[in-house]
Order: sequence, then C-alpha cells, then structure tokens
Amino acid sequence: MTFSEILDRVGSMGRFQFLHVAILGLPILNMANHNLLQIFTAATPVHHCRPPHNASTGPWVLPMGPNGKPERCLRFVHPPNASLPNDTQRATEPCLDGWVYNSTKDSIVTEWDLVCNSNKLKEMAQSIFMAGILIGGLVLGDLSDRFGRRPILTCSYLLLAASGSGAAFSPTFPIYMVFRFLCGFGISGITLSTVILNVEWVPTRMRAIMSTALGYCYTFGQFILPGLAYAIPQWRWLQLTVSIPFFVFFLSSWWTPESIRWLVLSGKSSKALKILRRVAAFNGKKEEGERLSLEELKLNLQKEISLAKAKYTASDLFRIPMLRRMTFCLSLAWFATGFAYYSLAMGVEEFGVNLYILQIIFGGVDVPAKFITILSLSYLGRHTTQAAALLLAGGAILALTFVPLDLQTVRTVLAVFGKGCLSSSFSCLFLYTSELYPTVIRQTGMGVSNLWTRVGSMVSPLVKITGEVQPFIPNIIYGITALLGGSAALFLPETLNQPLPETIEDLENWSLRAKKPKQEPEVEKASQRIPLQPHGPGLGSS
Repeated sequence: MTFSEILDRVGSMGRFQFLHVAILGLPILNMANHNLLQIFTAATPVHHCRPPHNASTGPWVLPMGPNGKPERCLRFVHPPNASLPNDTQRATEPCLDGWVYNSTKDSIVTEWDLVCNSNKLKEMAQSIFMAGILIGGLVLGDLSDRFGRRPILTCSYLLLAASGSGAAFSPTFPIYMVFRFLCGFGISGITLSTVILNVEWVPTRMRAIMSTALGYCYTFGQFILPGLAYAIPQWRWLQLTVSIPFFVFFLSSWWTPESIRWLVLSGKSSKALKILRRVAAFNGKKEEGERLSLEELKLNLQKEISLAKAKYTASDLFRIPMLRRMTFCLSLAWFATGFAYYSLAMGVEEFGVNLYILQIIFGGVDVPAKFITILSLSYLGRHTTQAAALLLAGGAILALTFVPLDLQTVRTVLAVFGKGCLSSSFSCLFLYTSELYPTVIRQTGMGVSNLWTRVGSMVSPLVKITGEVQPFIPNIIYGITALLGGSAALFLPETLNQPLPETIEDLENWSLRAKKPKQEPEVEKASQRIPLQPHGPGLGSS
C-alpha cells in the first residue's frame, strides 16, 4: 500500500480536500496583485519640466524633441525673449526644479521623481522584488525541509502581509525597495509550500486538475488588480489594500495540515497518524481512520522513505551525463520563459492602450492559453508543446521590432499572443520537469530549474534599460532568448504516457528502450507466437 491508497481510505476527494484547496487557492488569487503591482504603482504619466521659480506668469515654452513632441527632461534656460540671440534662446538645461505630471493618480514615479536620469530606478525596484523571490527560494526550500511545509507557509503569509504594509508607509525609495525585496521573499515561500501541500492531499488522478485549478486562481487574480487600481488611485492605499488580506491568510493557515510524508520522514509518525484520523473524520470516514495504526503507516510508506533518504545533491544533476543534458535544456527553457514573460507582463504601458483594459486582456489570454495547453499536452505531448510555446513567443516578440509604434492594435495583438504562449510554457514546464527527473532527485531538479526562471525574471526589467541606446534592442534580446529556450526544448525526451522514473537507473533504462530500433514488420510477423517483453512507446516518441 502506498500513501495514495492510505489517502483513499481516509477520503481522497472529500469535503476536506475541497476546503483545503480553497484555503490554499485564495492567497494565490491575491498573489498576482503583488507580482504585477508595479504596473500601476510605478506607472509613468506624461510629464515635463517645471518652470523656474522666478519665471514670469506667461506661458513657458518647452523645447521639442526629435519625435516632434515636447521634451520631458529638458527646458529652455531663458523664457521666450525677442531681444536675445537665437543661440541663447535655444539653450536648454535639465529639469532643475522638478517635473509637472499630467495625471490625477499618484505613483512611486511621481512621488520620488523616477523619470529622466532616475528612470532606471523604476526597473531596479522590480528587479529587487524578483531578487527577493530568487533568494527566498534558495533559503526557504532548505528551511522547509528542516521545519516543515506549514510553518514556512504560515510565516511567509505573515512576512508578505507585514512587508507589503510596510512598503505602503515607506518614507523613502530605498526603504520601499527593502520592503519589496521582503515581499518577494515571502511570495517564494508561499509558492513553494502551496504546491507541495496541494499535490500531497489529492489523489494522483486529480493532481493535474487541482494544479490547473491553482494556476487559474493566479490567472483570475490578474482581473482583480486592474479593478483595484482603477478604484484606488493612490499607490500607497493600493499597496496596503493588496497586503492586508494576507493577515487573514496567516490566521487561516493554522487550519492547514502538515505534509504527512515530511512528518513520517522527520520521525513524527504519531502526529501524522493523528492528522490522518482527523481528515478521515472530516470526510465522514471516522471508522476507517481509527483502523489505521502507527506500524501500518510506517510500513506502507517504507518505499517512499527509502527513496527520500537516497543521498543525491545538485552536483549529481551535472555529474551524470543524461541528467546533465536534461538540466541544461530545462534550465534554458525556464530562464527564457521567466525572462520573456515579465518583459511583456510588466511592459503593459508601452503599448499606448488604456492600462486597465490592456491588463484585463493580458490576464484574460491566460484562460484559453492554459486550456489549449492541457489539450496539447494530452494529445501532442510535452516535447512538442514546450518547444512550440517558446518558439511562437520568441517569434511574436521579435515581430514587435518591425511593427511601427503608431500601429498600436497590431503591437497589442502580438504582445497578447506572446504572453499567452509564455503562460502555456510555464504550465507545461511545471509538469514536464516533474516527469523528467527521477523521484530520488526530483525536488532538487525542480529547485534548480525554478532558480533559473527567477534569475530570468530578475534580469528582465534591467534589459529594458538598453532601450535608451536603441528602442528595438530589448525586444531583440527577449525574442532571441525565447527562441533559444524553444530550441533547447527540442532536445528533451517525450514523457507522454510514460511511467514516472523512481531512480537514476529507471531513467537510464527508459532512455535505452527509446533508442531501441523498431523491428521490421516481417520480423514482427514471423515472431507473433513468441511472447515479447512489452516496452510501450519510446521516451523519444511524440
């Protein structure tokens, strides 16, 4: 008997599971608000130099830029004066007295003047936030193994609530960035623990559906943010509004049970048995729960315990040739997905369309994208789906380079299509990566892969700064990187309808079966009476 069979005895899809997934899903619904918050809290309105304090009350003429629009970062040294020579009249200077913003909504940009020479700080703030997610994944993954999944989840809710609220009251920009870093740190812990606790408490046949349900929670959360931003024009109040609910999630998390596998591995089998009996009672199977014994629980989880105790480290991912190739290809695909995804997700205001409507469209495209991905994964396979998603996304981003800025509709369609493809890539990668790595090193492989997508999302905002050299450079970099990620995916084996490998040996045997040449039809016909060993579709087939 495995843990899945034990779960069936106490109720694998009862009231407990639905309530459990709902409690885990609500924070994910609100987490999209934090990931994409700077689209609105760091919006840059139209602006121009403030006239000097000693300027006359008459109109102050602004110098015109190369695009025929008023300069945003320069002003004339002198007011219009017919008695001055032309050269003197045309002399310009930076905005020494600040800027005037043509907007009724405030943001961190308008409050701390993150424009002109300081506009790089806006992108740096988003990168700092992504750095928090990166560091949080490295630190909290180890702490989760030491202290359990639920304590890390509970502390992460509290950290996000406190740091998010602290960001709303930040007196200076550096302090704001510190709090945003802590927000990212907390989000990493929430994501890590939620995925594990969600998968553990549902039966194998329902894992894909429940994982997709959590993914849709994030997708629908993207619809909430534009409405909140429209209703709350002050960035500080908006920041506080999306942070307060996590205090409630912190309290509700005390109901969430700990991982049974972690408890048994940590020598807390008595507590694990107590939780299983509580779940059985909640699902109306109290008698089944009472029949479970401590010895039975340890015995039935013996195989999983022995596999979990196998000593494999991240170095084995690069020491073993087959794992090395898989890790390289998956790392490039993860990096490219995170890198290109946030280039589009955080660049909404660049397309010249209403910010609120476009964010709803950007969020809405994830709904059909995830559905199409499920169909493609089931019929075309993981290999084809992953490669196609990244190659199409890279093509769409590169196409933006050749579309003039005044064709806003075309540019928006390409951007929405690209984001949909990258959303599909994320959905595919989570499943594909977990199927490729053997059980004994799966958690390590997932951790290394996720590390690269966090690096990509952290570097992505900084690449936008290269647009000051030439406007087309960022899209060239984003597009080529996505194409490279899609090309790397072509070298990965197919896992559709293949059993999950438990050990490194399983993976090597799996690969050998895939490389066996197909028997000629005549040979197969001649050997109809000979019982052959069933081998199924090869790992490399699609």
